[in-house]
Amino acid sequence: MCTSQSGSSAPAEAEKGGGERALVLMDEPKGAKPKMASTKPKMAVLILGFLFVLAVIALITVAVTQNQRLPKNIKYGIVLDAGSSHTNLYVYTWPAEKENDTGVVQQVEVCKVEGPGISGYSQAVQNASRSLQHCLERAQEVVPQQQHQETPVYLGATAGMRLLSLENRHVAMEVLSAVENRLRSSPFNFQGARIITGQEEGAYGWITINYLLGSFKQSGWLNFLPKLTSIKETVGALDLGGASTQITFVPEQEQSESQENSLHFRLYGKSYNVYTHSFLCYGKDQALRMKLVRDLQNAETARLQDPCFHTGYERNVSIRDLYASPCTANYKQSLAFPQLHVVGSGDYQACQTRIEELFNKTSCPYSKCSFNGIFQPPLQGHFGAFSAFYFVMNFLNLSADSSPAPLNSAISTMKNFCSRPWSEVKAAYPQVKEKYLSEYCFSGTYIISLLKTGYEFSLETWQQIQFLGKIGSSDAGWTLGYMLNLTNMIPAEQPLMRPLSHAGYVGLMVLSSLVLVGALLLGWCIFRKPRCLRKGIV
Repeated sequence: MCTSQSGSSAPAEAEKGGGERALVLMDEPKGAKPKMASTKPKMAVLILGFLFVLAVIALITVAVTQNQRLPKNIKYGIVLDAGSSHTNLYVYTWPAEKENDTGVVQQVEVCKVEGPGISGYSQAVQNASRSLQHCLERAQEVVPQQQHQETPVYLGATAGMRLLSLENRHVAMEVLSAVENRLRSSPFNFQGARIITGQEEGAYGWITINYLLGSFKQSGWLNFLPKLTSIKETVGALDLGGASTQITFVPEQEQSESQENSLHFRLYGKSYNVYTHSFLCYGKDQALRMKLVRDLQNAETARLQDPCFHTGYERNVSIRDLYASPCTANYKQSLAFPQLHVVGSGDYQACQTRIEELFNKTSCPYSKCSFNGIFQPPLQGHFGAFSAFYFVMNFLNLSADSSPAPLNSAISTMKNFCSRPWSEVKAAYPQVKEKYLSEYCFSGTYIISLLKTGYEFSLETWQQIQFLGKIGSSDAGWTLGYMLNLTNMIPAEQPLMRPLSHAGYVGLMVLSSLVLVGALLLGWCIFRKPRCLRKGIV
């Protein structure tokens, strides 16, 4: 209730403001009922409060309704990696409406084909196609039946088939044709089977790991901040198979001294000048062959003591098979014995010395080379090492997730491992096949030598190598990059996109609406009070 300041002031106000106003400002007799005018502000507050609650409920309802998940439209793709030692079948999946986004493709299945790589069927061509049967049936189980006909299937053959093609192109084409016919008869949409080049293998591996790591595409907000567009570097790729090895990275200098080792990509609106080189015959299996035939040059008997195998280990190797590869044909010589008897001596240092003889570091026609006279710019940035790099180093516990073991620690580990007797190693790893277990001493020593001597990683740059088996749910390797390229799922230019997602937009609208309604309510409370109450506050 409002009261006047003095007995004389009320009539004066009444004269100035009119009769109705005087009724409001005059003293009310004790016990009198309140006037209807005094209830209007309370009613207005109640009405506004009700409308405020109603608006909040409406906004929240819209936000929830708009963000309900719609049925997913999932697509599938299949890639077969026909390597030198084995074949793997990969099944990938992605939301159809996000084909041009980065990191949305996921691997949902990998099936290892039994038997050797398809290049191993040169003497029984039709067996190459039959070997795929089990994994194709597995793919049919993973991909929904109604999507079989629209699911593309690709086969890429790598260094094993490249070597077979060098040795006998006609046979290589027969093997490829047999495999192609089998894939055509499958319920999937066959898109091709071919031998990919070493340069392609390196480039697709680089695309895969950077796609999975999200290195190519920045978020919507970063598009408005040009200085931050290069905040995330790409990662170099190191791939090691049975018959070849690849190194691929973006060098600091864009100009290349060797154009045949330079590739240009434009991905998501950004250009990349990439260095890549593939060393055929320098995969771990072919490197072991080359080392053995070099050792044979000084052998006087069929017995060869080899420091790259454990003490107590023995193996017989066919001389004919040893020289059958194009990688060893130049070393061929007439020998009096048909088989080589290899006896292990388990000495890391001696093994490393013999391995490093495989890398020719004597001549370089460029400012800088890796080995064998091949141009290589200075190493730049971080590297992901996958395939056999990972499998071997993981077995040796040298592939920590956070950071790799220092180079000196890796060397110390290899010294200890190689010096262990074969009987002790077999007892420690009964679940590992003897062929693989017996070669880990050589393979680990070869990887250290290749990275340190071949590619010239130093004590410092070694720490920038991350040995990768998987990135998320997908295997690190060239197959995903191959499929992304052939399905055009990586656009040259950045797709148009809003700065905020739909959920973010709705959330921001809700927040803004709440702030606006609150401000209106506060303003009403301040400016619609009775005049006398305002005076009292003052």
